[in-house]
Amino acid sequence: MKITVDTNILVSATFWQGSSNSIMEKVECGEVELVLSKDILNEFSAVLLYPEIQEKIKNKHLEMNRTIAKVVSVSTIIEPELKLDEIKDDPDDNKILECAVAGGVDFIVSNDKHLLKLKKFQGIPIVTSDEFIQMYKMR
Repeated sequence: MKITVDTNILVSATFWQGSSNSIMEKVECGEVELVLSKDILNEFSAVLLYPEIQEKIKNKHLEMNRTIAKVVSVSTIIEPELKLDEIKDDPDDNKILECAVAGGVDFIVSNDKHLLKLKKFQGIPIVTSDEFIQMYKMR
């Protein structure tokens, strides 16, 4: 099974336990193939440097369980050629759709309201991290 995840899933999996972390564990043990693009990785790198993220890490004494290098090592990295303009409210989210379509994934996993509002894009279901874990358990 192949998936593309939004940056919020990567950030959550990096710092906290929960469904996002469970997804990354499945990726790490090879049960799920994670397909990402350079644009998604660049956004992930930038988000990790946001002052509010740095403050949360400092205030809660959180350790970074996954670094960008770790995410890259367990992912299939692609470079989508097709640029989309589907999400008008938050155009940055289009990079997730572009990656999913180019990578031929089975699911887009996101906790972002703009993506979730679509429910499906070009036949690819868009689900929350909790929904994905529940569906995965049912297999």
